[in-house]
Amino acid sequence: MPSHDSDKPIQAVETSFRIIEELRRLETAGVTDLANKLELPASTIHNHLHTLCELGYVIKDGNEYQVALRFIHIGEHAKHRLEIYDSARANVCELAQETGEFVKLLVEENGRGVFVTVSRGDKSICLDPYTFDREYLHCTALGKAILANLPRERVEEILDQHGLPALSDDTITDRNELFAELDECRSQGYALDDEERLAGLRCVAAPIKLSEDEYAAVSVSGPTSRIDDQLFRNELPKTIVNTANAISIDVRYS
Repeated sequence: MPSHDSDKPIQAVETSFRIIEELRRLETAGVTDLANKLELPASTIHNHLHTLCELGYVIKDGNEYQVALRFIHIGEHAKHRLEIYDSARANVCELAQETGEFVKLLVEENGRGVFVTVSRGDKSICLDPYTFDREYLHCTALGKAILANLPRERVEEILDQHGLPALSDDTITDRNELFAELDECRSQGYALDDEERLAGLRCVAAPIKLSEDEYAAVSVSGPTSRIDDQLFRNELPKTIVNTANAISIDVRYS
């Protein structure tokens, strides 16, 4: 029988990336802190950190370690290989200036959402999207705008893999309820997030078709104190759909 060993994760590599992820989360940490957080021997942590420092992916400052700037180059390479990145940046900035709010562009990768580019208007809240890491798709307008346009079986796969965790009191956690909302999103051409991701935050998003089965989405987010029902349900959806259409044209013909 054929061996499936090649499909198994390599533990040393997995450990290194767990250390990198924990350093990213903590910003700076020592060997003991990382050993306690990851429940690994301090000697194992030290050996991995030494190798990561030698390779330039981690830097040491006294007894503390941090993720190195080398990751910027990797991230920039990953972003620029996406056609939508260069095509959408100007539209995203323009939408932020027009609305004064926080504008984000998101793509789906392995069933989670990844922010590609963002822009802040002059009224936007101080919210760093990259602290969210890889977004769940069921609880954001961006994610629902994408899910609504994917084949049903693909959405089922994503939900089987990542579940429907509640991120706020208003998060949809029932699969049938989510599919009913996705039908509505697909019909109206945009998606809404009414405090489903964060309490006090509203978001409107529209899908961007990249290929036959690949979508991105663009959104405007703002506090409930500023985005009233008229803006949330009537004015912003029209503006965002227009921006999404413009980005789709730019991607198609760039």
